[in-house]
Amino acid sequence: MILSTLEHISAHVSFSLTFVVTLIYWGTLVYQSEELSSSGGKGMIVTFICITGVLVTRSLYSGHLPLSNLYESFMLLSWISSMIHIVIEVRGQAAWWLGAITAPSAMLTHGFATLGLPDKMQQSAMLVPALQSHWLMMHVSMILLSYATLLCGCLSSIAFLIITFRINRKILLSADNSFLRSFLPNKNWYLYDQEKKDLKDPFCFPFSNYRKWKLIIQLDNWSYRAIGLGFSLLTIGILSGAVWANEAWGSYWSWDPKETWALITWTIFAIYLHTRINRGWQGEKPAIVASLGFFIVWICYLGVNLLGIGLHSYGWLI
Repeated sequence: MILSTLEHISAHVSFSLTFVVTLIYWGTLVYQSEELSSSGGKGMIVTFICITGVLVTRSLYSGHLPLSNLYESFMLLSWISSMIHIVIEVRGQAAWWLGAITAPSAMLTHGFATLGLPDKMQQSAMLVPALQSHWLMMHVSMILLSYATLLCGCLSSIAFLIITFRINRKILLSADNSFLRSFLPNKNWYLYDQEKKDLKDPFCFPFSNYRKWKLIIQLDNWSYRAIGLGFSLLTIGILSGAVWANEAWGSYWSWDPKETWALITWTIFAIYLHTRINRGWQGEKPAIVASLGFFIVWICYLGVNLLGIGLHSYGWLI
């Protein structure tokens, strides 16, 4: 009873913190203040500790890892989003815009778990026989890690498309030459040559806001790295799930709805990486593929569970 109460308090405190941290980072987008960014980083650490407390206390009184139902998986997803932010910031690679992506991700997933789900769905229960396996931690943790990383990379691509669209429009409106008006939208004017430290496209305009130009380069690079890591984790998760399925059901692959959408998700991000590595695509084209991947991940993670069908329907909404 004490542990359950402690978990309840920690859950609401951590959600309040994620909300405050999100406001801080959104304020950083407007005012571009280093003090706000530093406060947001400290708040994210406190948030991470609180969510860790929620997961630990739930594990103690439930007797198993918090990986068995929708509430626990969303709380773990929020915890992973916070962890990704802290790890990157500790390594000194975090930019002022990172929290504007990770903090809302942690807040929305946490809010859906604590406020969007009914109380009955939030209660801990005994593991169903199919989940009573040593593969539970390996498979589910890898899948959720991949989802969180892929979603962060996809959100970076979406932000990239929004910013470049606005800058492209501004350039076109300010261009007097009709030839440039029709020619610029198809040019990768935002690409940056890391070796020459110069723009590749000769048809570029000096930007009044150098920070925006630098931001879209960081977003493109971060998206590529995050999706590359998430794709590797997703591959490990699918392979471990296949082994687990053979152990539990006697078949490595049964074309279950969850398995099918996992394969579709894997294919989408394989296309993204292929176009960047082998085709040399950069900027808008792969960002569009990653934006599509954002919706595919949510269909695979949540949409299939809304139907309540297939071998992976236990412990979810229906």
